[in-house]
Amino acid sequence: MVSGIGFPEHDDAGTEPPDGPRVARVVVPRWIQLVALPLAFLVLWAMARAAGQVLLLFIVAGVLALILNPLVSGLQRRARLPRGFAVAGVYLGLFAVTLVVGFLLANPVSDQARQFGNDVPGIVDGANDSLADFQDYLDRNGIDIEVKKQGEPALQTLQEKVVGGTSDVVSFGRDLLTTVVTASLALILVIVLSVYMLLYGARISELVRRVMPPGDGTREDDFPSRIQHAVVSYVRGQLLFSVAMGTGAGAALWIFGTLGIFPDGKTYALAFGIFFGLMELVPFVGPVLGALPPVLVALAQDPLTGLWVALLFVAIQQIEGHIVAPQIFGHALRINPLLVIFALLFGAELYGIVGALVSLPVAAVLRETAAYLSAHLTFEPWGSESPLTVAVPAEPPPRPPAGG
Repeated sequence: MVSGIGFPEHDDAGTEPPDGPRVARVVVPRWIQLVALPLAFLVLWAMARAAGQVLLLFIVAGVLALILNPLVSGLQRRARLPRGFAVAGVYLGLFAVTLVVGFLLANPVSDQARQFGNDVPGIVDGANDSLADFQDYLDRNGIDIEVKKQGEPALQTLQEKVVGGTSDVVSFGRDLLTTVVTASLALILVIVLSVYMLLYGARISELVRRVMPPGDGTREDDFPSRIQHAVVSYVRGQLLFSVAMGTGAGAALWIFGTLGIFPDGKTYALAFGIFFGLMELVPFVGPVLGALPPVLVALAQDPLTGLWVALLFVAIQQIEGHIVAPQIFGHALRINPLLVIFALLFGAELYGIVGALVSLPVAAVLRETAAYLSAHLTFEPWGSESPLTVAVPAEPPPRPPAGG
């Protein structure tokens, strides 16, 4: 018996060993291979293109439901609550945790952001002085390059964008308000859809089991359980990875500030670390975007300081790619790196940044689906066996009689 979206109620101790009895493979007839499967793929592709953003909302809601289902099933089983109350309890707990974390981080981050805004004029003045010194050096050595003339307007524009520009702020606020309202409506719809998916999770699981080839009754060979495990493993790994990288970046900037290499690194370590950790959730450009604020601040103070900070983030990204990511994601996705890159590019092409964010959980689901089908389906071979390809062993010629 399975509760929720493929999450078994029994313990692993009650399952049969992997070498136990297995169900027979389902044979796919040739006419289905020739007609039904191609038509099914074409129909699904046409429906996906026609659905557009609606499909994206259902995908996001499905991923969210798969993530929260273990919590709902655990609360339902341990507190012996009806499933509706368990769903409500999980969502209320999630909102409460979000509010508490936001409250704890709001004051430190806002203070550092406010202090950074107040420090921008001084940072720009220091950068102008550095440009002037560098220009004097070039002039003394007869190098005809106008660095100061090109750099001062850019710094002035940066200062105006950060601490001034009332009309631009009003226009930006209007656009931001429209974006926030649209995103809020989409978020509400996603939450509503995920709630319904959690409430009717058992029915969805049974429907999926009837459609898919039957398993052998164990949790390891239960298709909904495998799907949920794949999504939860990926999300758990991604969150752990983001927290680890954000903490590491913040700690490294604080050390740079303590050593005097980047004095403002100690001041803004918390804000920069949180921003870097959040950007790690964004595929491809996330690490670069997360490193930009501290590098720009360091460059405005001194080019050499900017170089040191840039080298620091290069080292962080090397550690990320060669140590942290393989350790965390090694057992989470189990997908070829080329397929991971393809999934990210394909998701971003279809639905932008949201598509890229959900592309890897979807890829994990597709991978588990392909593995399950390959283990439970066999295709009826085409053509008949040819006598030329299947050799019948001939009887050996009779031996002559002895002495003949």
